[in-house]
Amino acid sequence: MSDAEILLAQDWTFPVPIAYGPGRLSEIGERCTALGLSNPLIVTDKGSRNLPFISRLQVYLTDAGLASDVYSDISPNPRDDEIEGGRRTFRAGGHDSIIAIGGGSAMDGGKAICLTARNDVDLWAFEWEEPPVRIRPDQAFPTLITIPTTAGTGAETESTAMVTHVGKGMKFCICHPDLKPSLALLDPELTIGLPANLTAWTGSDAMVHAIEAYCVPGFHPLCDGLALEGLALVAKWLPVAVREPENVTARGGMLVGSCLAGIAFMKGLGLVHAVSHMVGAEYNTQHGLTNAIILPTILRFNLPGMEAKVQRMADAMGLENTSVDSFISEIERMLDDINIPRSLGDIGIPTECAARIAEKALQDSAAGTNPRPASLNEMRDLVENAIARAR
Repeated sequence: MSDAEILLAQDWTFPVPIAYGPGRLSEIGERCTALGLSNPLIVTDKGSRNLPFISRLQVYLTDAGLASDVYSDISPNPRDDEIEGGRRTFRAGGHDSIIAIGGGSAMDGGKAICLTARNDVDLWAFEWEEPPVRIRPDQAFPTLITIPTTAGTGAETESTAMVTHVGKGMKFCICHPDLKPSLALLDPELTIGLPANLTAWTGSDAMVHAIEAYCVPGFHPLCDGLALEGLALVAKWLPVAVREPENVTARGGMLVGSCLAGIAFMKGLGLVHAVSHMVGAEYNTQHGLTNAIILPTILRFNLPGMEAKVQRMADAMGLENTSVDSFISEIERMLDDINIPRSLGDIGIPTECAARIAEKALQDSAAGTNPRPASLNEMRDLVENAIARAR
């Protein structure tokens, strides 16, 4: 992809219909009409409710003759009680679809509400490791449209969602194979207003997705190829997007890189996410920031012995030295360059939680696809290291 091509409108069909390009939010009304929709529920997070893209979205829908309402009671780490509130709002408003717009929390919230909107199935019956729930034809999931406004989670092409179980203080992945977005609309102009710190945090999330997905064992050339291309785009454009927030080319490169990395992690993730999920569930930390801080600690644990994969990742990033130590050093340099804190302690995570977080992290589905198994003692050491000094 050349820099000029990043500014061109593109329509892709894999793995779901994707409309990419600057300014394409303006097409949302005609896109909804083509899908036979008349009354979508817009789902976003609390922090995005009053941002301009919400009012613009509603204007475009109104101009196309569509009704809409907004549900924004979604936390940075969506909670099961908030999903129940969204289900009630969907039913009370007679809605026929959901438009999830915002960052990863909005995506996860919208997808989770979709899973429960037309049935009385308990939310946790959709947990990743449970057998798929049988959905009757009259309970078919609402049409789902996803519109990311950050370049990080890559959550726009799948049904998987991370939700906090309030009672257990843990995050779980929920999904259903029959729920797929009918459209993912990627408009890099929507990410231009993102502050530098959130650009860095969400962009780091995309980088972690690409690295962890590629390191998952097993033969999956589709996901591996997407992970490497996603890593190449993020490595090139993340520092530029942080330094030059109005640079649409950088924003577009990041949005595509994030999307590719998000598709890639259908192969699996690893211990960065396993720890980050549980830290976020307990302390409500920003997910991308938490991932970014933890990443070097887990790389030092995982990468020795994976020299062939490290060489390919280093090549994708354009590095001359492709050794494990050099690769980790470059990742740490990038994190320094975009002002990521050096430890979880720097963002208020106490040392006393290490044993508890470690035990929960080993129960996370992402731990099961990490390239190197970790014992409980090793996991506790990793968490303590990330809290004290991750890099």
